Amino acid sequence: MLDVGKWPIFSLCSEAELQLVRQACVFGSASNELLYTTIFVLGTNCCGCLGLGDVQSTIEPRRLDSLSGKKIACLSYGSGPHIVLATTEGEVFTWGHNAYSQLGNGTTNAGLVPYHISTNLSNKQVIEVACGSYHSLVLTSDGEVFAWGYNNSGQVGSGSTANQPIPRRVTGCLQSKVVVNIACGQMCSMAVVNTGEVFVWGYNGNGQLGLGSSGNQPTPCRVAALQGIRVQRVACGYAHTLVLTDEGQVYAWGANSYGQLGTGNKSNQSYPTPVVVEKDRIIEIAACHSAHTSAAKTQGGHVYMWGQCRGQSVTLPHLTHFSSTDDVFACFATPAVTWRLLSVEPDDHLTVAESLKREFDNPNTADLKFLVDGKYIYVHKVLLKIRCEHFRSSLEDNEDDIVEMSEFSYPVYRAFLEYLYTDSISLSPEEAVGLLDLATFYRENRLKKLCQQTIKQGICEENAIALLSAAVKYEAQDLEEFCFRFCINHLTVVTQTSGFAEMDHDLLKNFISKASRVGAFKN
Repeated sequence: MLDVGKWPIFSLCSEAELQLVRQACVFGSASNELLYTTIFVLGTNCCGCLGLGDVQSTIEPRRLDSLSGKKIACLSYGSGPHIVLATTEGEVFTWGHNAYSQLGNGTTNAGLVPYHISTNLSNKQVIEVACGSYHSLVLTSDGEVFAWGYNNSGQVGSGSTANQPIPRRVTGCLQSKVVVNIACGQMCSMAVVNTGEVFVWGYNGNGQLGLGSSGNQPTPCRVAALQGIRVQRVACGYAHTLVLTDEGQVYAWGANSYGQLGTGNKSNQSYPTPVVVEKDRIIEIAACHSAHTSAAKTQGGHVYMWGQCRGQSVTLPHLTHFSSTDDVFACFATPAVTWRLLSVEPDDHLTVAESLKREFDNPNTADLKFLVDGKYIYVHKVLLKIRCEHFRSSLEDNEDDIVEMSEFSYPVYRAFLEYLYTDSISLSPEEAVGLLDLATFYRENRLKKLCQQTIKQGICEENAIALLSAAVKYEAQDLEEFCFRFCINHLTVVTQTSGFAEMDHDLLKNFISKASRVGAFKN
């Protein structure tokens, strides 16, 4: 089951509230919204984007009464932010920022409560919605696309650059086509038709339309370079595009300043370029118009990401430890928002792995407890012996039911024991250094790798030297190289931190020598 807890906004909710979550969407630069059973919202309420009738922000979930009884089929959001939502009955509701008529209600007044869009859509059933920064698209059950909102670059596909205050059908080349999927970049629009062709329109300054040029396109135009390739899905980042073919191949084009095209470099591409992930076929692609991040999931369940990752650039697809593309955006994207409406379906069946996770620190079934920093951690001897070589020998003839531990702190030792139950860790980068020490001591190489991943994800100018020191101390070469490169790339700021001033003499000597060899001090 998807863990919504990876989004910081959900830490504001109680465990009981989280148990009720069935669908969720997190949007906006400050993480905004939560939707479950009956619809509730919380977070920053800029432009009335919570739909409550006011602009009061809230950390307590508040009920969105105006949509009471409605079931959500799909939802998208713009940068204002504005929201476009379709119900399972095919109705469309919009609210929030409206300076460019992106709510489709004929005005430019902010929508403080959900507005039911009926103009030109009254006899239509909407099955998919997509928002750019300030424009909106919907797809109907009969394969038609309607657009409205900001149109400075032709992103509503009307042939002009005048803003579009109400929904109008996008025609031109799409007139006789049956569209099966839509997506929006910041200021561009895409549609996939049932023959596998891709049509594009709007802003093209970074080549995000894939037409081999950088000129804007005011009406839909077919991506000719994909001739003979059958596309199933399209996903748009801020200024880049991904498509997934029926053969499980991914192509990308557009802006590439963070490596979001996955080509190994940072050069923009105006033509579709294949993304090499692995031999396994891709079954899902993910991108979001507010981010420069890309993600994909393979048939074997592996999740890859590339592009902007917490401010860093990842120029080739990188294998993550996640099981869903949603987690990539929760943990790595800036801002940390959902790229689609999440569905969290309850499942009564527990796998063996899920059952073991539940039993960690359970006093009702445990037969051993560790006493660390005056607190107990409840575990099961047999599982510890199965999972860890150290415990296999240390617990062999130990009949005590309490083991005192003073070598490591409570958060570190608890994270280690939890790892034996879950195969994953959840710690701050600073505490992960302590766990790295433990993993080195117990010779747990996989745990050592996970610690290094966590530390890498949390590196910043302020802690870079401390993390470099830890990497050297625990002989974590991969992490040492990563921290060193980070320090060189942010040399001016790093050398002004207290960590640098207090650096160990030998480490400082080695650092300066190595930095000199890579040319860090050349004018």
